[in-house]
Order: sequence, then structure tokens, then C-alpha cells
Amino acid sequence: MILLGAGLLMLPAARTAAGTDPLLPALFTAVSAVCVTGLVTVDTATFWTPFGQGVILGLIQVGGFGIMTLATLLALLVRKTIGLRGQLVAQSETHTLNFGDVRSVLFRVARIMVLFEAATAVILTVRFWIAYDENPATALWHGAFHAISAFNNAGFALYSDNLISVADDPRIIIPICAAIIAGGLGFPVLIALLRGGIRMKDWTVHLRLTIYGTLFLLAAGAALFAAFEWNREQTLAPPSFAGKLLATLAGSVFPRTAGFNSIDYGAAAPETLMVTNILMFIGGGSAGTAGGIKITTFLVLGFAIWNEIRGRDHVTIAHRSISSSSQRQALSVALLGVAAVISGTLLLLMFTDHSLEKVLFESISAFATVGLSTGITYDLPPSAQWVLMALMFTGRIGTITVASALALSSRPRLYQLPEERPIIG
Repeated sequence: MILLGAGLLMLPAARTAAGTDPLLPALFTAVSAVCVTGLVTVDTATFWTPFGQGVILGLIQVGGFGIMTLATLLALLVRKTIGLRGQLVAQSETHTLNFGDVRSVLFRVARIMVLFEAATAVILTVRFWIAYDENPATALWHGAFHAISAFNNAGFALYSDNLISVADDPRIIIPICAAIIAGGLGFPVLIALLRGGIRMKDWTVHLRLTIYGTLFLLAAGAALFAAFEWNREQTLAPPSFAGKLLATLAGSVFPRTAGFNSIDYGAAAPETLMVTNILMFIGGGSAGTAGGIKITTFLVLGFAIWNEIRGRDHVTIAHRSISSSSQRQALSVALLGVAAVISGTLLLLMFTDHSLEKVLFESISAFATVGLSTGITYDLPPSAQWVLMALMFTGRIGTITVASALALSSRPRLYQLPEERPIIG
């Protein structure tokens, strides 16, 4: 999909500027779109024609839905059947637990995406049409583009300043935030919630971790964002009180791998950048459109540390024991994510003259498929762009892919070696 998208974006019909070398901008944009990241080296609003923007939108939709999920759906529609291998692939992609539910889950995923994207597009289209004097066709295009980009946590926008110019409009920011949160919860959580009749006491551990973790991170992110930016002249000081509250909400939601801009992060306080780094690295829910190491990974590790401090042999969450394999998987995902970010940061420091603060922000944004930037992406040399592409691809494929491959290739040991305890700490 990346190669196909890059090929289409290299066509003269996709670009407004003639005579420019299209290879690297097209490839970088295709990687960013398929990996639903949002980092760009050229202005999406002015560099690409409506055809090019349509290609980007298609790549975002495919990337958000999942390559394997989309291929399985097409096979179902054409052949009306699915083989054992296809069911296993689809089951792995959608994180379903019941082997017989794969077919219905895939169609539920498609219906949920269409439902949320269409509802958000209608709200945004009406707002663009009425409040911004856009003609119906342009308003519809802008509404659909930003709705799909929001639900898929992509962060691409059709305005040169991203969403900064409309950051004080609640009828645009709130629907976009709602779509981002919905896409970031993950399809298993959305499917469970939309079924209805589920009492909180019957929620699974995954449901509890994702929902409670999302609420906590949104509240903590908004509080810290407001504390560091509320009176800062370069960011939140000029808007009204209502505008500050709206920007604070956006500042908590957008780093959750969506990547839209409510402020100029190049002018943000160092404390804000650090909080944003943490939110970006954690990301959203599993089996959704969000990136990062995922909320469940972060919280499972947190509960493991807490239970270790309390001297308990088993990790328990909501009166359920968490298997040691899940703990090892969470540790592997987190540490591989840290390794990817450190490696990318080191390479960017070698290839550019930017500060560690900005380079680290860029690396985490790429790996967590967020798309936020302090403004240095446009000026990066080709070598640094290749590093960001590798980070985006790694973040989208997921460090868990490597861990799973290692687990599948290993064989159980039929004996137990003598135990020894090295000194820890």
C-alpha cells in the first residue's frame, strides 16, 4: 500500500508544483498516511491537488482499517467464504477471542467505522458550510477528510496551520475529539459498548483498563496542559476563557496518537513537551486506530510494579489474575518501544543540528504514529526523513510483531534449570 500510494502521489496530477522531485515527499507522505501518523514534509493543503489529497485519504482509511482486515473483508465479499488461514489472520488482526466470531466482527468493524466517520463528517460539513462560507462541495470535502483523518487518528488536515485557526470553534474541535477518542478506544471496546446492556461489574479486564485508563490520561493530560500553557503568551494566553478550555481539551486528546495541532508546539513550554511525550508514547487502546505502546501495556506494567512493591506473587486486576505471559508481552512491547525511540533519536541527532528536546519529540511522535511536530519536519535532510519513515513503519507494524514472531519460533523446554537470583537494583 505504501508503494502504491507513493506511485500515485508521484503522478503530475497529484501535485500542484511542477518541476519538483516528487519521490521523497510522495514516499514520506504515503508512509505517514498508511501508518496513520500525520507527519509531513510538505504542506498537505497546498502541495497536493484534490486528487493527491484523495489518494492520501484513501491511504489513511486503509491504514486505519488494517491491511489484513481489509483483505479479509474483500475475500468475504467476493468469495462469500473464508479459509482457515484467513480466519486466523483476521482473528489476530481484530484481537477476537472467539474463533467463530471473526466474520461478524469484521463487518462490525466496517459498520462502526462508517457510522462514526459519517456522523462526524455531517457535523463538520454543516459547520464549514454555515460558519466559514465554504460552498457545499468544499464543505463536504473538508468535513469528510477531517472526519476520516480524526477517527483513524491520522492527524492530516487541509489547512496549512493544521487546526490552529479553528482551535476556538467547539463545533469543530469537539466532534473531532470525539471521533479521535472513539477510534483510539479500539474495536473490541467499541463493539462491547455498542452491544448495550453491559453492566460495569461485568466488564472484562481489557474493557476496564482501556476505559478507565483513557479517562485518567485525558483528565491528567488536560490538567497538566492547562497548568503549563494557560498564561503562556505564545500559546494559550490570547484566547478567551472558553477558548482556553477548548484548547486544553484538544491538548489532552490530540497527543493520544491523533496528531492534530491546537497550538504551535514549537512555542510550547518544555514541561508541555514532556507531558506530550508521555501521552504519545502510551497511546490509545489496543486493536484500534491509535498507536503507542497502548494503555493496557502501560497499566499492566504499572500493576505489576505495584504488586511487586506489595510483595504479592501474582498480579491481579479487578479480582482477576494476569498471566505471566501477558506481563512478559507487555514488558517486551514497552522495552522494544523504548529501544526504537532511543535509536531513532540518536540517529536524528547525528543527521541534524536540532536540540535533543525537539528530536526526542519528533522520534516519539513518529514511533507512536501521532504526527505532532515542533516544526522541524519540513527542514529535515533526506537521511533524517528515512529515519522517521522507519519509526512510523515500526510503530504501525508494532513491536509486538517481533515479540510474537520470537514466541512462535520458540519451543517449550522439557526440563527446568536450577534457579538462581541475581542482585536486582
